[in-house]
Amino acid sequence: MKPYYKFSDYLKEKFDCRVHKITVDAGFSCPNIDGTLSKRGCIFCENYAFSPPVRKKNIPVEQQIREGMEYGTRRYRAKKFLVYFQPYSNTYATAKILEERYDIIRKFQDIVGVSIGTRPDLVDEKKISLIEGYTREYEVWIEYGLQSVHDRTLKLINRNHTFKDFLKAVELTRNRGIRICAHVIIGLPGETEEDILETAKECSRLDIDAIKIHPLHVVKGTILEKMFNEGKYVPLELESYVEITSQFLCHLNPRMVIQRLTADCPKEMLVTPEWINRKQQVIMKIEENMLKKNLSQGCSIGKGPGGL
Repeated sequence: MKPYYKFSDYLKEKFDCRVHKITVDAGFSCPNIDGTLSKRGCIFCENYAFSPPVRKKNIPVEQQIREGMEYGTRRYRAKKFLVYFQPYSNTYATAKILEERYDIIRKFQDIVGVSIGTRPDLVDEKKISLIEGYTREYEVWIEYGLQSVHDRTLKLINRNHTFKDFLKAVELTRNRGIRICAHVIIGLPGETEEDILETAKECSRLDIDAIKIHPLHVVKGTILEKMFNEGKYVPLELESYVEITSQFLCHLNPRMVIQRLTADCPKEMLVTPEWINRKQQVIMKIEENMLKKNLSQGCSIGKGPGGL
């Protein structure tokens, strides 16, 4: 038994088969890079490094989905699929355009769900109502990029939104049949372990449905690379990441699904730390550390393993 609630387990429990998540680029942008909020972007941001579809420009979404289904069937023997609109901000358009892009999933019988990645300051009643409409037929997730609950950190990393924006988005999304996932980053500049665990506690208190945990890493061409080269940022060592992430999980409600525990990056884009590209080893070390110390998701808040 894993010491945390894996997303793959959640999907298998719900659909009684292997469900493969297909990441697609639907051609959206982001107000933090197009000049609406900023042209700098977040200090760590380079979507080419984070999202495989961005590396395959100008491929129609329908084709991306079809190829993803073929790969998932061949590689994982998946029988059902969830489409993930990932790169940039996937609610950054009018409701009409969003509906046109999202509706492409209706062309595929074996798609059982959709997940929409976006910023918490880019949703409103009309957009959330549109997304809610898909819950009648699909498993629907919205993934909000939070990164940290500390506004001083959000300002430092140039997010150009606040924790209050995230709270507003959560309240707007709640009780509509839409599952909420928060993205957080461990190892942000200036954050102590106490700061990081405060993010875990707040996410648990909000009783959201899932979380994605990313280690901060330095990608070529980013502001963070400049900070690293100037000695203004030092990334976490693997051992520190393993220990902090283990403790982070201990402060999460065990009903929360853990969608991600680490990240990776194309070798040609990665500056440091090199250990993030040993993805399975990182996950294994976290699991081993938790089992060795008799830790489990929720144990620090007096709750044991569980499920949604």
